[in-house]
Amino acid sequence: MSQQPKDARILMYSHDTFGLGHLRRCRTIAHALVDGFDEANVLIMSGATIAGAFDYRARVDFVKIPSVIKLRNGDYTSMNGDVSFQDTLKMRESIIRHTAETFEPDIFIVDKEPLGLRREVEDTLIYLKTRGTRLVLGLRDVMDAPHLLKSEWERNDVIRKVDQLYDEIWVYGPPDFYDPLIGLDVPSTLRAKMSFVGFLQRQASKEPRADIRERDDYVLVTTGGGGDGSELIRDIINAYQADPALTQRALVVLGPYMPSDQRQHFRQEGEQIPWLEIIEFDNRMEDLIAGARAVVAMGGYNTYCEILSFDKPALIIPRTLPRKEQLIRAMRASELGLIDMLHPDHAIDGVRLADSLKKLLERAPPSVTAPDMRLDGLSNICDIVDRSLSRIHGDHLSIVKGGLSHS
Repeated sequence: MSQQPKDARILMYSHDTFGLGHLRRCRTIAHALVDGFDEANVLIMSGATIAGAFDYRARVDFVKIPSVIKLRNGDYTSMNGDVSFQDTLKMRESIIRHTAETFEPDIFIVDKEPLGLRREVEDTLIYLKTRGTRLVLGLRDVMDAPHLLKSEWERNDVIRKVDQLYDEIWVYGPPDFYDPLIGLDVPSTLRAKMSFVGFLQRQASKEPRADIRERDDYVLVTTGGGGDGSELIRDIINAYQADPALTQRALVVLGPYMPSDQRQHFRQEGEQIPWLEIIEFDNRMEDLIAGARAVVAMGGYNTYCEILSFDKPALIIPRTLPRKEQLIRAMRASELGLIDMLHPDHAIDGVRLADSLKKLLERAPPSVTAPDMRLDGLSNICDIVDRSLSRIHGDHLSIVKGGLSHS
């Protein structure tokens, strides 16, 4: 990469109202950027309640904004019951704007929500646009069912504002997997800003973990954040109860956002099944997936990146509410041979799920079943950022040489 100026600053926004997917994606990108650029500093603004539970590399830090949670009906509420949602939103918007003013980023990367939660980032985007900051919108491979996304974005005039405000749009997937804006009336000017960068590769810890060595030969069952994972865990336990011949060891990760009463209930049920080990959370899920024989999951974006990165056979039982994202991704991935899929309506049948779990143990890995799936997202992002920083600081240098005043 070309030599970059000192103290290149990259600000990231992750609204984090449900689950851990947004923060984990931002953290992965941030780590790749500081690995790729010796003088880069990355600051992540996150609403995740457990943002501090993860490790961050040198020159990556986070600002915690007040947490809100998305309910299953699509509404939002403050995590602090003594503060109204509207007051929480005002605090979040103020912190976001103040952070941007103080940090003075060269590049601002917004994850998934173009204007932020309830437009909380819009004012900051307009401000940074006047300052010459490079504005980037990062979209996962699948956003939602086209008709639902179209309705949501038309209601908030999102397409026009994205085209007006953003310089670049990164899609975190290959172009032949899925188009996140399919079905929307997207102007050519916005399409020209889109880059399908590819899936984001993940890495396990370099230091071996004794707990994973001791487990050996397990299938990993993960719910992601766990806030909506109770049905998956219920079905897995039901499958083991329904079929005594299912004796494959399974490590079940409930997720930090699963309600405490559900966690306690599943732990008690799991104690009756010798093949199950149930834990609540691990901040290095990459290590658990790398050590697993196969993976059973709901199929959020990060799970697919990990399945590909560690070349693991996978059975996906997607969530279907409040968004269709996981179902759409699972159907496409199944069509391409990347994973096996079982609809949640069918996973309720314990015997049927047990049969699917047995078949999973015989399934070939993605390198065999879907060899064309690419994992070049991080390197492509670094190339794009390299060009952006060169352009930003190159323009800066030309202004200085021309003797013009700038502030």
